[in-house]
Amino acid sequence: MNNERDPQAERQRLRRGWYVVGLCMVAYVFSFIDRQILSLLIGPIKADLGISDTQFGLLSGLAFSIFYATMGVPIAGLADRMSRPAIIAAGIAFWSMATIACGFARGFGQLFAARIGVGAGEAALSPATYSLIADLFPREKLGRAIAVYSLGSFLGAGLAFLVGGAAIALVGAGGDRLVAGVLLKPWQLVFLLVGAPGVLLALLVFLTVKEPLSADERNAVGAVPRFSAVLRFLWRERAIFGPHIAGFTCAAMALFALLGWSPAYLMRSFGLTPAQSGLWLGCIALLAGGGGVLTSGWMMDRMAARGHRDAPFRTGIVGVLGTVVPAALLPAAGSLWGGTTLLGIALFFASFPMPPSTAVMQLVAPARMRSRVSALFLCSNSLIGLSVGSLLVGLFNDRLFTVPSGIAASLALVVTVASLGGAGLLALGRRPYTR
Repeated sequence: MNNERDPQAERQRLRRGWYVVGLCMVAYVFSFIDRQILSLLIGPIKADLGISDTQFGLLSGLAFSIFYATMGVPIAGLADRMSRPAIIAAGIAFWSMATIACGFARGFGQLFAARIGVGAGEAALSPATYSLIADLFPREKLGRAIAVYSLGSFLGAGLAFLVGGAAIALVGAGGDRLVAGVLLKPWQLVFLLVGAPGVLLALLVFLTVKEPLSADERNAVGAVPRFSAVLRFLWRERAIFGPHIAGFTCAAMALFALLGWSPAYLMRSFGLTPAQSGLWLGCIALLAGGGGVLTSGWMMDRMAARGHRDAPFRTGIVGVLGTVVPAALLPAAGSLWGGTTLLGIALFFASFPMPPSTAVMQLVAPARMRSRVSALFLCSNSLIGLSVGSLLVGLFNDRLFTVPSGIAASLALVVTVASLGGAGLLALGRRPYTR
């Protein structure tokens, strides 16, 4: 970034940058509400559709991640060439309509297909947003900007639990209702309620967010490289990106397992209703998860300011190691207060890897590759972190720990092993990243 910029122009640029970060954070909030609301509806969905925990794990993991992972790369290629705000707006509109479609699902197959659509739309958001943020902020403010955007995930998860629980209680009191000539159950109405606002947000993004760089400025950075060049770059820097992708994917497995199965843990272990578990988990996700993201961004910037050039990897290691003990103790929680306290500590540390994992990609990758590098990273996070983590907990519930309270053991096993693996892998990337 040019150090000779006019101070007034630079302040205006930063204000515009924070507006974009704020609006994209709201979009991230909506995206997490739309993806996370499913976990709170596990009881009525299983009862009405007659599905197992394993199938529910597929709905919350694989169904969402199939296109979230695979569509991310081609969409990111467009983001390196075309208007990033337009791509973000189109993605918001698409996943919001797919969320509404979840409300009209009549069976496992239809709900699975609608969840694929949610993932396909959300694939457009983060790669394009990360690229925008990197062009709007200087390096010394990048960690905080990414942390504020990443905060949207836990605001969204928290609001999904809080608003979802309230919505379930609200629509549940009225029973089945006729919508557009279709008789819908309360859990289906919840999907309609949370999906509709996203359409309006898409319009706001399209009308108010402009591409910060002109076509000439983007072309001045260099021609957009082919995808094969992106792969060659990643291979050349494999000492950094190998541990980075593998380590943070393990961290994602722990985080998504916690977010996806915490409602079932509280309902089955302590007899909470969906509305009650939504209240507890909403507060935990907002305070613990959101606090962890902001602490992580602050810690990374502080470490970097003190000369620790491996600050992103250090911060990620702190997060995954901090997750191990509270997750391992979940089966020993003898009370609701004990269980929620352990969940809060685990989510606080499980959220740490989000800002540093993103910072590595934006600082190491060339400007015209950032979106696609981010998309490949998210592909691994989704196909392995989200899909495998959610599926393993469901499989262990059905096959290994079959009593209702056994979900605590399933969750503890998956989160602990994934976190320890992540710490070991991230440690391998510290020295290459410093060099």
